[in-house]
Amino acid sequence: MSDKPLLYLVDALPYVFRAFFAIRDMTSPQGQPVEAVYGFANFLMQLVRNEPLTHIAVAFDESLTTSFRNEVFPPYKANRELPPPDLERQLSYCQAVARALGMTVFSDQRYEADDLIGTLAHQAAAQGMDIVVVTNDKDLMQLVTPQVRFYDFARERRYDAEGVRAQMGVLPEQIPDLLGLQGDAVDNIPGVKGVGAKTALALLQTFPTLEAIYADLDRVETLPVRGAKSLRRKLHEGRADALMSKQLATIARDAPAVYDADALAYHGAIESDVNPLWDELGFQRLRQRIPKWRTEQL
Repeated sequence: MSDKPLLYLVDALPYVFRAFFAIRDMTSPQGQPVEAVYGFANFLMQLVRNEPLTHIAVAFDESLTTSFRNEVFPPYKANRELPPPDLERQLSYCQAVARALGMTVFSDQRYEADDLIGTLAHQAAAQGMDIVVVTNDKDLMQLVTPQVRFYDFARERRYDAEGVRAQMGVLPEQIPDLLGLQGDAVDNIPGVKGVGAKTALALLQTFPTLEAIYADLDRVETLPVRGAKSLRRKLHEGRADALMSKQLATIARDAPAVYDADALAYHGAIESDVNPLWDELGFQRLRQRIPKWRTEQL
């Protein structure tokens, strides 16, 4: 990346969940749990303090259990447990904290945070912006390009395209193909029955895409992989599941989110929003850690 302005796109929920399970027995003056809000606020302030960001957006999942993908495959994410009620009650405060800190928040009932980030990254890159996607969700590695980097904040790991290939075994753009073949137990994406990670990687080292595999399925039998003949049969029988799984694993670039450089420029926390919110949450000491304040009315 160059010295151009940097847009940071934050996938909020991994850091909200991490804070909720890392911090215990913290309540507001009204007695309500606030550990997730506190940890998330700390994370956002540390990000601003440590990173050379000039623009920032924070994306949330409006629904934690459903999205437009359930219209394609109703069991999508159906294996996930519902979030603890104490955590769910804190999500609106997490959004309020991000806004009070001067950040634009995106969420949508049908599209997931991944899709909002993918759409914003696509639009921003088209306008020449360099982008850092902040998350620990490896599915978002598919967004990596020469203009887009992946940043796992908690582990302090940053990935470009070569880093993604070293980590995942495939190029960023092949990640939906990989998940189309092997599936994803976390999101209840089925993949092809009988095709595991090693086989999926072997296939994608020979074929660039899932569609290319199915366009030349007979070639699979000639590959130096164990059970090549039975693999061809598994792929043939699992074609519909493979293509559907790739569709489920592909991050949308047409979600209802609009990149606006002026709107996403970071100017600092908004004192008139921070003060009453911090009082309500009991975060008076945390106020002293805010790294940047907005000095002018926009």
